[in-house]
Formats: sequence, C-alpha cells, structure tokens
Amino acid sequence: MRCLLTLIAVVLLVSAGVKAQSSVTLKATVSEVVTLSSPDSIGAVSNGNTVRLTLPSSESSVILVPLLVRSNIGFEITAVFESETAVLSELSVADVQATGRFVSPQIVNAVQVEPLLNPNTSRPLFVVSGPRVSLGGTLNSPNNALQITVLIRLKPERPRESPVHLTFVAKPVSLIQ
Repeated sequence: MRCLLTLIAVVLLVSAGVKAQSSVTLKATVSEVVTLSSPDSIGAVSNGNTVRLTLPSSESSVILVPLLVRSNIGFEITAVFESETAVLSELSVADVQATGRFVSPQIVNAVQVEPLLNPNTSRPLFVVSGPRVSLGGTLNSPNNALQITVLIRLKPERPRESPVHLTFVAKPVSLIQ
C-alpha cells in the first residue's frame, strides 16, 4: 500500500511539473537599423548611415547620385551642404525605385520629400522620409534596398577652386507616434 501511494504521488508530481513546463514565454527585441550607401558615385564615401560627397566647385554642374536605403523601421535622411565657393541651387529627388523582391511594396509611393532651409547658413537642404524599406535579407543583400536618385545642381560663386561637401545622414524613425 505504501508503494502504491508513493507511486501515485510521484505520477502526480511529474505530471504537474510537465504541465508547468509546457508554457514558455519568449521576449526579444530587434535593433532598429537604417543604412545608407552610394554605389559607383564619384567622390562618395559611405559609412553605415552616412554618405559624404566631395565635389569640385569650379564650374556649374548637375550631378545625379544614387543612394541605397535599407531599413527595418521608418527612416529619415537629411542633407547638409558645405562650401565656401559654390551655391547649391537645387537639391531634389529625381527618382525612387525598389531594387528587388524584399522591398516593401508600398515604399516607392510612401517616400516623402520635404525641402528645408538650413537656419545656420541659409543654404538649402532637404529631408527624405518613409516607412520600413526591407522585408528580409541582410544589410548587403542586393534585393532589399530602396534606390533614391538625388539631383544636385551646383553653381560656382567664387572663381577659386575649393571642394564642395554634401553629407547625407540616415536615422531610424518610428512613424507611429
């Protein structure tokens, strides 16, 4: 009889332990990431979320620069212009294209461009923003980026040669406030 009671107690304890272990809670977070690069651009240096262009300022020019944006959250790209010898007469988005099947289908129509005026220098800059770009892949995947082609129009202001710097910086932005 004592063995039978011990056996019943062991069975009840084991089944209660198994029942308690059948519920598992897993909590995880994903880092918010936005990367920006510029493939095959003259004078472009890409570093994570920044692209810096160095351009000559000796003559009027129109330059098209492709920027590749990858993000798993909403993004915002700002542009800062620095020059002592040239004027940035135009900075605009000429084209927006998805690069492959892992780009969010609504992203091309959801990109917003807002021209601004830099309060420190009164030189124009702009902000480009949008929702999540990438639906999958890695930071180097060829088919999960949004290509934003930026049109830059420079006009020399002074005859001396001095480089022009244009820096694009991307950051994550939660579009749900």
